[in-house]
Amino acid sequence: MTEVSPPSWRDSLPAAIRPYSEPGPLGALALGISSGFPFAMIASTLTTRLAEAGIEKKAITAFTLAFLFYNFKFLWAPLVDRVRLPLLANAIGQRRAWLLVSGLGVMGTVAWLGLADPAAGLGPVVAATLAVAFAGATYDIVIDAFRIESLAPEQLGVGSGMSQYGWRIGSSAAGATVLLIAAGQGWSLAYVTATLFALPALLAGWLLGEPVRHKAAATTVRGLAAVREAVIAPLADFLKRDGGWLALFFILFHKIGDTIANLTLRLLFNDLGFSKEEVAFYDVQLGLVALLVGVFIGGVLYSRLGMKRAVLISLVLMAVSNLSFAGLAAMGHNNLVMAAAVCFENFSSGIGGVAVVAYLSALCNLRFTATQFALLSAAASIVGRFISGTTAGALIEALGYVDFYLLTTVLALPGVLIFLYMLRAGLVDDALPQPV
Repeated sequence: MTEVSPPSWRDSLPAAIRPYSEPGPLGALALGISSGFPFAMIASTLTTRLAEAGIEKKAITAFTLAFLFYNFKFLWAPLVDRVRLPLLANAIGQRRAWLLVSGLGVMGTVAWLGLADPAAGLGPVVAATLAVAFAGATYDIVIDAFRIESLAPEQLGVGSGMSQYGWRIGSSAAGATVLLIAAGQGWSLAYVTATLFALPALLAGWLLGEPVRHKAAATTVRGLAAVREAVIAPLADFLKRDGGWLALFFILFHKIGDTIANLTLRLLFNDLGFSKEEVAFYDVQLGLVALLVGVFIGGVLYSRLGMKRAVLISLVLMAVSNLSFAGLAAMGHNNLVMAAAVCFENFSSGIGGVAVVAYLSALCNLRFTATQFALLSAAASIVGRFISGTTAGALIEALGYVDFYLLTTVLALPGVLIFLYMLRAGLVDDALPQPV
């Protein structure tokens, strides 16, 4: 007689909640927390710090060029896919070895950035910012590969949602922690304290173990052939699919407006006279609640409507959300309008994070997980970050904030139109990889 296993505590949860309680998605949550924190240290948090130090807008927006490390991370992602770290990889596994080394790198570079004083000169701050960007991008490569390979195919939607939850919790909590500690104890202690947000991913790696879906890359070739197989083969695999080129164009252009808008919001808040405490409450804490709601709704939409319709809805919402900041710029220092704008933008981003990240994850061939996801996620924001770093400050000064955010709304439309065409031509499914 076959014994019946006692019911798990998960069985008592509502069916809609149960998938979120499984080890893989919970691990994705912890991985996301650590992924979001270094980004926040060189994004809005650094913007606030530099603005407070009296650095001019053009110089502040130029710091966003550091994010190009995230966009070009596919260049060294093949190392994560193929190189086994001596001794450590044999002891704990290739993915977990890289997770540990890159996590420690993030902690060290964020502490360095905290100890660099912009009032004493921008040179050390620039160097530390670039170091954080490189370390954070490398941590992202490892985290993304670990997440995708730890999840079963049917968990990608839930897993991407939990990853988005984690990313925003990590970035928001780290950002709020830094702002609040900096207000009383100074920026250096605030940044050093924030390094603790690198630990959840290391804990997830320890508890989940080496990913079972990891496909170790072959290492039978050397020299230029090895470079070709590690770097060119993952890109060729993607582009030779039906719809691969168009999918790449969609990924390049769908987030231009959203990226430019988000990387300049702290300048807007500073110029409108919002205090650090107001920014910490409205933009960080209230924004986090709105994003968490958006992520949950995004997961429901993904399950009920499917990936394609969920992606389309999220694209429209993210484009429209930029209009709310044009309204805030027109109204001036108004806490109610700020709350509404921040909540709408974060709600839309939450839905988009689930749908679009799940789509990018589904596009990855497990033979090249780290490299392909690094390429796709980097491509998703490279154009917006380049524009932010080179022209955003000048555009704000020339157009004013209202017209600037109207422009970011217009820039979001090409991504919507490309995806609509892909839907009608059947190219969304065609671009997915064949099972391995």
